[in-house]
Parts: sequence; C-alpha cells; structure tokens
Amino acid sequence: MRIRDLFKKREDKFLKLLIKQAKAALQGIEALEEFMQNNSEESAKVVNDKEKEADEIRRILIDELLKTFVTPLDREDIFSLSRAIDDVIDYGFSTVDEMQILDVKPNDYLREMASLLKMAANEIYLGVMRLEKNPGVASTHAYRAKSIENKVERVYREAISDLFHGPKDVEHIVEMLKLREVYRHLSNAADRGDEAANIIADIVVKIT
Repeated sequence: MRIRDLFKKREDKFLKLLIKQAKAALQGIEALEEFMQNNSEESAKVVNDKEKEADEIRRILIDELLKTFVTPLDREDIFSLSRAIDDVIDYGFSTVDEMQILDVKPNDYLREMASLLKMAANEIYLGVMRLEKNPGVASTHAYRAKSIENKVERVYREAISDLFHGPKDVEHIVEMLKLREVYRHLSNAADRGDEAANIIADIVVKIT
C-alpha cells in the first residue's frame, strides 16, 4: 500500500465523521425551525434525537483522533470544528428545552432567528462537504454562514429592544426574562455557527 493511499483513507474517515455530524446538526436545526412553527412535541423530539446523534458522532470522532497519530487536517482544527458544530445543535436543543420548561410560546422573532439559523447550519454542512474536493466552494459557504450570523444578531438585538420596551407589570417582567434567555440561546447558536465558519475558512487556507 502506498503512503498516499493510507493518507487518503485517514482523510476520508475524519471528513466523513464531520459531514455526518454537520448533517445531524442541520437536521436538528430544521426540526427547531419546525418547532417554532408548530410548537409540537414531535418536532421537539426530533431536536432532542438529533442532538444525541450529533453527540455520539463527536464521541466517535474524538476517539478516532486519540487513536490516530497523523491526521490529514490539523487535529486541532478537526476537534474545534466538531466542537463548534456540536455547540450549534446543543444550543438548538437547549432553546426547545427551556421553551418547554418555561412555557414560552414561539413568536415572530423566534421564528425568524430559527429560520436564519437553519440557513447557517445548511451553509456549514455544505462547507464541510466541499472541504476535500472543492475548498474554494467551502470557503464561499463559510462566508455565507458568517453573513447569516450577522442577520441573526440583528434580529436578536431587535427582539431584546422590543422586549425591554416599557414593561407593564410583574407578569410582563417575568415573561420578558423568560424570552431573554431563549433569545440568548439562539444568539449563542449563531455565534457558534460563526466560529464553525471561521474554522472552515482557516482549514481552506491551510490546505490550498
């Protein structure tokens, strides 16, 4: 077996796991968007299931990293990209979890942020998919994911501004505090998506 062939197999292993993880995260965020539309237990369950699936893929990836001395991509980049992707779906899950615990109903701001977050998760997934054969395209997807994060942050600021505009009574203040926490989860998810995009862009620079 040629060294080149061995190197290729290692590359396939790690990229395959990253792609699987990014896909599970995307599917979870898609279910999050559906939850914001229908507020259903079924959608919440899909978010929960995909979060667990993504976690398991990350565990396998870390185990493979520990067993592999030489990796085709920088091992820190592999680890960090996996962690950022994991954080995106983790925050998606915690959003749904807190909404159910605190009895927070979806509103227009939540629906818009979830929709944008789905778009960002899709760009990250496509970026990871294109890393091996089309790194220039992967860089484009990373750039798009970053631009979407800016849009999420804009909606987040609008939502917070509206939230703190003239609390009327104690009940309103309680609802305001609940929503602020939920908004923050989605903002954090977008931030982690931005980090994943940055890591993809860094990998592209290193391999081209």
